[in-house]
Amino acid sequence: MKLRREFDSIGSINVPDNKYWGASTERSNKFFNIGKILVDISIIKSIAIIKRSAAIVHAKDKQIKNNISKAIIKASDEVIKGKLDENFPLKVWQTGSGTQTNMNVNEVIANRAIEILRGKKGTKNPVHPNDHVNKSQSTNDVYPTAMHVSIAIETINKLLPSLRILEKELKKKSLEFKNIIKIGRTHLQDATPLSLGQEFSGYHTQVKKSIERIEYALKEIYYLAQGGTAVGTGINSKKNFDKKIVKEISKFTKLPFKPAANKFAELAAHDSIVNFSGTLNTCAVALMKVSNDIRFLGSGPRAGYGELLLPENEPGSSIMPGKVNPTQCEAVTMVCAKVIGNHNGITLAGTHGHFELNVFKPLIAHNILQSIDLIADSTKNFAIFCVKGIKANKKKIQEHLDNSLMLVTALAPHIGYDNAAKIAKTALKNNTTLKYETLKTGLINEKDYQRIVDPKKMIYPA
Repeated sequence: MKLRREFDSIGSINVPDNKYWGASTERSNKFFNIGKILVDISIIKSIAIIKRSAAIVHAKDKQIKNNISKAIIKASDEVIKGKLDENFPLKVWQTGSGTQTNMNVNEVIANRAIEILRGKKGTKNPVHPNDHVNKSQSTNDVYPTAMHVSIAIETINKLLPSLRILEKELKKKSLEFKNIIKIGRTHLQDATPLSLGQEFSGYHTQVKKSIERIEYALKEIYYLAQGGTAVGTGINSKKNFDKKIVKEISKFTKLPFKPAANKFAELAAHDSIVNFSGTLNTCAVALMKVSNDIRFLGSGPRAGYGELLLPENEPGSSIMPGKVNPTQCEAVTMVCAKVIGNHNGITLAGTHGHFELNVFKPLIAHNILQSIDLIADSTKNFAIFCVKGIKANKKKIQEHLDNSLMLVTALAPHIGYDNAAKIAKTALKNNTTLKYETLKTGLINEKDYQRIVDPKKMIYPA
């Protein structure tokens, strides 16, 4: 492999000549080769958005030459488009500020810009990774800004559209099943009736509320730390640089980003991300309930509840022929467990804002972006490959309804709670019907029984 010598404040080091990264990146490769998880590419692209935005502002303010600005912008655009992905090899587990990742992007953009200007990679001439690409910036404001930009982009472009697909399909099912009366269950025991549509309306509302919570929490994410530089004071930047660069970021992303009013809080704490993660945690809790209920209601086909017929995605067993499992439900529940775990990690990481800097930024970024990605992919799959194709097993639903003892609840206002309870217990003991045991008591006649014990009248208030 052909190598070139690159240098930084520590000294010089060999770097693969076919890569655009420099000394800082190479040192991180050597000293922080921890695990297999790379920094999420959305963070890399968001940092590149920051770099191109800064270059535009600096050119307008005559802080850097136009040709250097244009080269930085072009190189940044190539990063954003994914043309230079192989040049970002760093692992998540690095310095808590994310300095190595910021420098990785600085070096790649600088070397590519040098190449665009027909210079020689590694010379830092005419484009310097710190003096030009990182001008008026610190990792301490770049990384949290990139975190917010990534969260917003991934939420708007991927997470919310996926959740809306699921919400739409659940709403369709709540309407499709509105006239199917079934037995309810509380404590995993028989309860009073409801419609299958009502049951699904609960699932629909849970997802709908999750979307609303995420949208509300996103409002805080739109405030950016950029311009705070090292500790929040804005040292080494010009007045109003924060407003100008955020305006450019907003223009490029077409999202309503704003400069954070207090940069000290944005660098030292990540409360807005902890809060946003909390909405994902709540969403995961909701999805766990929905997917588990559908899995249980689809259990069988002969020895379970069997009230729902779930789409068959693939053979369910390598040993049991003909077995089909609720795999989409299982995938969602595993995702939910991971998202809940990620939130616990983010919560703990959020407590490590020591003085002027939180030093758990890479972990926070990794966990939140992974949660967004997993929820988005799993809910879309769940909606399309499971919920959309669910059918009601009307025969099984009717069997459960007819055999339920809790229909006796409708009799309680007419014959009293104690009498109704005695009838239910007697029917259970004797393996007889509610009707038989009720009429045997003489407390009510058959005509009144038929009128009162009507499941269709039991799913709404009287």
